[in-house]
Amino acid sequence: MQDGLLPLFPLQVVLLPGSQLPLHIFEDRYKEMIGEVLRDKLEFGVVLANEKGIVNTGCSATVDRLLREYPDGRLDILTRGQRRFEILLLNEERSFLRGAVEFFDDDEPDRSQPLDADLLRNVIAFSQLPLDPEVSDPRLSFRLAQDVSDLGFRQTLLTMRSEAERMRCIADFLPGYLQRRKSIQHTKDVAGSNGHGHPKSE
Repeated sequence: MQDGLLPLFPLQVVLLPGSQLPLHIFEDRYKEMIGEVLRDKLEFGVVLANEKGIVNTGCSATVDRLLREYPDGRLDILTRGQRRFEILLLNEERSFLRGAVEFFDDDEPDRSQPLDADLLRNVIAFSQLPLDPEVSDPRLSFRLAQDVSDLGFRQTLLTMRSEAERMRCIADFLPGYLQRRKSIQHTKDVAGSNGHGHPKSE
């Protein structure tokens, strides 16, 4: 990390540790940034950009694979989330944004409040993921949230420093989220039919 600064990539995405994120790099400043990341095997930071600017907490990424390099310098890459960080200071001296950051992990788990086994099984069942309910993965919550598209929820999870807290948050959120997704899909299906569940006739 040159000058102790992490290159930052503001996106309308919340990257979670362990998750894969394919990216198409087409802007000159990000072609320059990713070129350096590839050359020097560096991390870069993915931060959520919204109408107010960028948020304070992000996730670093490494490039898993260079998928395609175009003649004009554009790139298709596959990245993976690594470490969470908080931005302490932004630096705009380069064509792309960089930040002085502080990496963080979970606080020490509170042994007096172990994660309820039934809660864990219910969350995994709701998630419809083929996971072993007894799996002792400190990043299980991030794996369970990979397919959740709600950016606010993903950002909340990213900032939490307790796996048990994240799992309880998922348990509260997931049933309603999956129900909303089913309702949206049902609405789309009906909109593409004659209102009785049959395709529209020409």
